[in-house]
Amino acid sequence: MEASADASGGGPEDVSEEIEVRDAVSAPDAEGKPVRTTRRFPLFTRDTARPEGGGRAAAGDAPAPARQWPVLLVLGLVGVGLLITALDVFRVGTLVIGGALLTGAVLRWLLPSVGMLAVRSRFTDIVTYGGLGLVIVLLALMAQPKPLLQIPFLKDALHFTVEN
Repeated sequence: MEASADASGGGPEDVSEEIEVRDAVSAPDAEGKPVRTTRRFPLFTRDTARPEGGGRAAAGDAPAPARQWPVLLVLGLVGVGLLITALDVFRVGTLVIGGALLTGAVLRWLLPSVGMLAVRSRFTDIVTYGGLGLVIVLLALMAQPKPLLQIPFLKDALHFTVEN
């Protein structure tokens, strides 16, 4: 297969010598020589892209903690929940922790820039924070003794797995 390449991107007067394209995944490099491109991921990454929304949450002239207020809010709420749990109020503490993760999901959804709260893509962060927060809240509500939330089919499933 023969193909002509235009190294400068101009009109027909800028056409350089013809290059040979060896296969469908060959492409000319900057000098016009064919280079095999591949869809495989490189063995070593040279750079990483910032997650969508991973910029500063406040202006660059603000002090460092103010620039990262969304992640500090979520971590502060988780810390308060852990402290409450350590003070032997298990259900309330785990509800606060689950609520902190749900707050992180809402912040990630609503704010265009959340600083270090952005870990992956917006969708992945929302699903992860929201899913984990929801599971923690549901488990806290179903915890024994005296569960606040009872799901009947879970009790039946437990009878099949545990014998008296």
